Amino acid sequence: MNGSPDKAMVLAAGLGTRMRPLTDHMPKPLVRVGGKTLLDWGLDALGDAGVREAVVNVHYFPDMLVEHVASRQTPAITISDERDQLLDSAGGIVKALSFFGGEPFFILNADTFWIDRDGSNLERLASFWDGERMDILLMLADPQIATGHTGKLDFVMKDGGALQRARGADNGFIYAGVAILHPRIFEGASPEPHSLNLYFDRAIAADRLFGLPLDGHWLTVGTPDAIAPAEDVLRQVSKAS
Repeated sequence: MNGSPDKAMVLAAGLGTRMRPLTDHMPKPLVRVGGKTLLDWGLDALGDAGVREAVVNVHYFPDMLVEHVASRQTPAITISDERDQLLDSAGGIVKALSFFGGEPFFILNADTFWIDRDGSNLERLASFWDGERMDILLMLADPQIATGHTGKLDFVMKDGGALQRARGADNGFIYAGVAILHPRIFEGASPEPHSLNLYFDRAIAADRLFGLPLDGHWLTVGTPDAIAPAEDVLRQVSKAS
């Protein structure tokens, strides 16, 4: 991945309340789907795409997460500790911002993963990234190749890949929980609780939010009931291959 991000952040600090009772005694990223934790689905994809280092933020059952990633070699893990205060998606990134050295980086939600169809989707995303015209590049999922999504569509795409909010549109894309960000968008921001949606909207206003559709199948596991359908898809893919 020449010239593409070699660092990432995995957002793993959330409370996972919708995943109860499984999360009464463990953090959501350590819930297993298809024999692997949600966190490891993401970290393995990053490692396979050549990402050398990743930050994992922790808040809920933090010691379990720290212990789980301690033995990982690829990517090498740095912990961003949010035990004192849960900072939400953007606040957590701002707290860890110095790790990225002013260079673009991947972010991944710890509760979504995907099945690549023809090569690495992270590498495809990196190849599409253009820091001259983009501040944020989102991986998107077509609802037709998604399992576990129960909400509305998030974005519609204009010519060239620029995005607008879907605002109730009946055709568009789901944000797949993966993105490349340029750290300049956080200039002046404080490590206080706030959402990435603020930065998505700023990038839309500047025509600098772009998207790339996923090539494969996207899965999100938000509740215990979503585990079985996700595992069914994994078995089907395994049989087909």
